[in-house]
Amino acid sequence: MIYAVGVIELKSIPVGVEACDDALKSSGVRLISAHPSCPGKYEILITGSISEVQTALDHVKMKFGMYVIDCTLMGRIDPTVIEALMGAQPEAHRGALGIIETYSGASIIKAADAAVKSAKVEIVDLRLSRGMGGKGVVMLTGEVGDVTAAVEAGSDYAIQQGLFSGKSIMAAPHKDLWEYL
Repeated sequence: MIYAVGVIELKSIPVGVEACDDALKSSGVRLISAHPSCPGKYEILITGSISEVQTALDHVKMKFGMYVIDCTLMGRIDPTVIEALMGAQPEAHRGALGIIETYSGASIIKAADAAVKSAKVEIVDLRLSRGMGGKGVVMLTGEVGDVTAAVEAGSDYAIQQGLFSGKSIMAAPHKDLWEYL
């Protein structure tokens, strides 16, 4: 069972790779992903118990603090967000479409978590940093009212953190658009 997710964003790719190795060796965490992201950042996502993830994050902050851009621990994250992070996104109902964009990978995970906990929506896609200038984006679907509520909840989180980039809600996207999402 997955208990927590930790996200570390560093401003150096070589240091990021080293920090990832150190995080994995410092406690019993499991790697979700580690990759360069735009522009020249390195992003690490780990999971495990809250104490294991906290130990790994503390270790990275202590050893590589001057390179850390963002470092966050998320406990009790909704299982659908964790599944989306791991790339397992089932065929979602094609209803209304809501999109939230933030300025960091960590903030989109939290915005997605706030969104799915606030209304009956499904995650269509959850992307972190790669090819997006370091931004994050989540796409949600469901009934128009639920999608609107979810986008507002996720956006409100990002606004409060100063990391909100944009949002959109489409009541009935064209069928051809769905093929490209």
